[in-house]
Parts: sequence; C-alpha cells; structure tokens
Amino acid sequence: MGHRQRRLRSAVGLVVAASLAIASLGLPRPAVGADTFPAWHGGVDLYRDGSYTVQKSWLWCTAADVQIVRNIVELESDHTSSAQRRYFDWMRLHNRYHLPLSAGVDPQGWAAGLRHFVDDRYRLVASTTFDGALRSAVRRLRQTNLPVALTVSHGNHGWILTGFTATADPLVRAGFKVTSVRVVGPLYGLQSRNGYDMAPDTRLTPTQLRRFFTPWKYVPMRMVWDERYVSIQPVPVVLAMSPR
Repeated sequence: MGHRQRRLRSAVGLVVAASLAIASLGLPRPAVGADTFPAWHGGVDLYRDGSYTVQKSWLWCTAADVQIVRNIVELESDHTSSAQRRYFDWMRLHNRYHLPLSAGVDPQGWAAGLRHFVDDRYRLVASTTFDGALRSAVRRLRQTNLPVALTVSHGNHGWILTGFTATADPLVRAGFKVTSVRVVGPLYGLQSRNGYDMAPDTRLTPTQLRRFFTPWKYVPMRMVWDERYVSIQPVPVVLAMSPR
C-alpha cells in the first residue's frame, strides 16, 4: 500500500482511534483528511504479493474478488474455497434480481458483499460514460486507499482495480488525467484467453481497459444498470460537524 511518511504516523493513529470510537457508537466513519495520505509520487498501487487467489468455481468470480480485496485490505492471505462459497452464497441472497444459479451475483449483491465482508463504504456506481466511471473510480481509490471492483465483459465477469497513475493527484486537482491502471482478475491460473484474465496487477492503459470495462448488458432480461459502466467504489463518508 505504500509507506506513510514518518511525520504522518501520529495523525494516522488519531484518525484510526477516532474511527474506532465512532464505529462503536454506530455512526458513519469520517473521511480521512488529505494530510494523512501517503505522499503522491505519480500513482498508487495497493496490490500486495500473496493477496491474489484464483476463483474456485466458474461461478465465483465476485466471491474470489471479495477474497482478494479482503486479503489486500486486511493484510491476509486467505485462498480457501470455503470462504469463497460463503461470500457467494451470502451475496446471492442480496441480489436485486432473482437470477438462476448460473447467473451468479448481480451488482447489488456484489456491492452488499464488499460492504459486509470488507468495508461499509462500498457503493454501487453506474456511470453513463467510460471516462466518468474511470475518473470516479481512481479518485475514490485514492481517497480511501481501498480497491475498486469493476464489472467487465458486459457484466459477465468481475475484476479488481488495484492501482493507477495520473498526471496529477486526484485529491488535489480536478483536471487530472489517468495514464494507466492496475487490474486483477480471478480467472488467472484457471483461464487466460483473449485477456480474461491476465497476471495479477497487470498494467493497462485506459484505451486497453476500455476493451474490457464495457457497459452492462444482461441479455435474458432488462436491468436498471443496462448500458451503464458498473463499478463498486469505496465512497468516503463525511461526518457533519455539530454546531457549537
């Protein structure tokens, strides 16, 4: 995840302590202040060796992605099929649509799973354009230091966005341009054909990513996300200050 500067450690400790206190009261966690983030050196890469796991079933891409994100965030190395089965079964129960088993988990179920098993800031984002989806994804990755989930192949598969480079820090400048991304797909080791899936933490240009990160389309029925670029993003929560 990158090394924090020594002068920031005390600030980070205070933020963590405050977050734990707020969580114990059942309140939303505040967004971390910009001064607590690792220094910007042109990009971010959250991927960690040992965090990758292959999906244990052709149906479990979203479950394997949850496992990978947990491994990254919690500094774990869980690769068990029992955990993937548990995530898959739980997310199926939280789908928006009643889908056949062969259709797996829909975006609502996936978002619920990332909130429940990883971090409660994850939200489903359906963007009208590729550029808008990519910009919001990398900005929120930078704001939270959490990976972003992407639906690829028109929703037939799921990847994790683990990093990016840009012309400027998204925390500081709205006019930044994304120059590359880092992605992880859980099919690697089970299948690697036509780009599905590449080695973990593969670097892609935005043009290359556009080939895979395509608008949602579930052929058997219409869904509310049709023709949208669907991602599951960690959305910062800003805690409003009480008036004095």
